[in-house]
Amino acid sequence: MATPLAAAELDAYCQRIGYSGDRTPTLATLQGIHWHHPQAIAFENLSSFLGQPVPLDLPALVQKLVYSGRGGYCFEQNGLLQAVLTTLGFRFTGLGARVLWNLPPDTVTPRSHMVLLVEIAGEPHIADVGFGGLTLTAPLRLVPNLVQETPHERFRLVETEGLYTLQVQLAETWKPLYQFDLQPQYPCDYGVSNWHVSTHPTSLFVNTLIAARVDGERRYGLRNSELTTHSLAGTTEKRRLANAAELETVLSEVFKLNLPENSDFSHLFAA
Repeated sequence: MATPLAAAELDAYCQRIGYSGDRTPTLATLQGIHWHHPQAIAFENLSSFLGQPVPLDLPALVQKLVYSGRGGYCFEQNGLLQAVLTTLGFRFTGLGARVLWNLPPDTVTPRSHMVLLVEIAGEPHIADVGFGGLTLTAPLRLVPNLVQETPHERFRLVETEGLYTLQVQLAETWKPLYQFDLQPQYPCDYGVSNWHVSTHPTSLFVNTLIAARVDGERRYGLRNSELTTHSLAGTTEKRRLANAAELETVLSEVFKLNLPENSDFSHLFAA
């Protein structure tokens, strides 16, 4: 189990995500938190992109994601979520996943994504509030080949010899997001992966500015200077931002982020 939050920190978290529901370890509670969290706390990699550290200790996560109006990527988002679940009395296990999204078939990637396996009334569920542009907005039952509705897309888990592949249905096509097994992961495992993705010279999170947030009707995505808006109706709009000032406005207004100190995105718009 993770370190629990203090009572005031849990209150602040619930206020941050706009959750006022029950605080007992039930499926309804997990569903409520899973729905509110990704709408309020954006997925983002501003710190690693700006060459700033990305600590995973609980005080740092609470300060950044709860009190400072920032977001984070999977290790931060799901790291905070596991502290919340611990405080509420949930039983869960941290897992590690290999990202498959937009990669050629049979590509082998490291366990660079954090997922939580949450047990509720003896039934396991997957919880994940930190997978960027396709972050889940509801927990999923760990049942192979079951098509599961969420407030947004349909998802399913395909199991082969103990490996689970999470797939999303987009335009009638099933596409893989990531693959995992049920081997527990520990803080040291996440620490190594986090250090790599936040500091390695070739890491996507070092070289590319990424942000994502979901609301009730659409998903927003940012990749460097391109803003994409996907609606549940199936339409997609893309817009190239003109300059660093417009980018900062989008980060603030669309992704609801307070910018870190010494933010400089001007090189994204250099001629």
